[in-house]
Amino acid sequence: MSRIPTLAPGATIGMLGAGQLGRMTALAAAQLGYKTHVYAPDAADSPAAQVSAAATIAGWDDLDALERFARSVDAVTLEWENVPVATVEHLRRFATVNPGPNVLAVAQDRVAEKSFVNGLGIGTAPWRAAHSAAEVAAAVAEIGPRCVLKSTRLGYDGKGQARIDAAVDPTQAWDSIKTSAAIVEGFVTFACEVSVIVARGGDGAMVAYPAVENRHKDGILDVTIAPAKIAPATLAEAERVARRIAEALDLIGVLAVELFVTPDGGVLVNEMAPRPHNSGHWTMDACASSQFEQLVRAVCGLPLGSVERVADAEMTNLIGDDVLQWPALLAEPGARLHLYGKAEARPGRKMGHVTRLFPKAP
Repeated sequence: MSRIPTLAPGATIGMLGAGQLGRMTALAAAQLGYKTHVYAPDAADSPAAQVSAAATIAGWDDLDALERFARSVDAVTLEWENVPVATVEHLRRFATVNPGPNVLAVAQDRVAEKSFVNGLGIGTAPWRAAHSAAEVAAAVAEIGPRCVLKSTRLGYDGKGQARIDAAVDPTQAWDSIKTSAAIVEGFVTFACEVSVIVARGGDGAMVAYPAVENRHKDGILDVTIAPAKIAPATLAEAERVARRIAEALDLIGVLAVELFVTPDGGVLVNEMAPRPHNSGHWTMDACASSQFEQLVRAVCGLPLGSVERVADAEMTNLIGDDVLQWPALLAEPGARLHLYGKAEARPGRKMGHVTRLFPKAP
């Protein structure tokens, strides 16, 4: 039996965060008969607010606004894992919130995340925590010579990161990321990068999409190829790892796990995100149920949907001025265009994506 109530169509889902992930979740919720109420400090005319029934513009620390929001909805979820834990703990006094604060506490901090994963017996790149330039230098001396320095919090799409090698002084790297807490990760020799998205319901039921290959440009996901062209044993191990992490977190919702595939076919966890993920956008067009529908189903106490793949797929992000290709993409036979409603295209800003489908490989 599910630990959360089943919400009938007509109920309202509260969404923490107002970006494109919230937008696509709200659209999936609408298909199942639910309304969405967005809460974020910058919700006005945001991608999610444009397609939602209501929006609250208030800070994460506005306790009165949070209470009013929680009392106006039937369940709360999120599109961004960096919502403050204290915010979620406060909301939980008035509404069901999934994923919960315990999940966010792990996902928000790279040191906590790596420690959690390693504690499950799952491999990662070698790493050390660092709180000063001297600690960075000591970590590089121990696990280097090639490393990546990352802030422990809020870094994504290549932000808050600096590469270190023989030509880069650790002190310069430390100064460049402007933080008081970081993690030093050793470089990993890998054949490719993949990710697995798992959905888990309140009854512990889980479904997993096949591992997909992710190719990046300038630190931002460029192309996702579904499914990844890797050995069946590696596919199975990537899924096992993702399922194990979701179970250990006691997650209710959707979890994306990014992994390195080593030359011998092993996998090492890179990062995880307890929400829909850019590398899962292809599921909107190529699967019986998208990752966004799975999130709605999980937090509303519904049975999880089928993850059957009806086609192979390639998803390409439209970054910055790439979005100006929209007329040609609309004219391209078979291209599935998704635009996020953002008014201004800026370098590095995700404006939309396009998915191309191919006959399903045997």
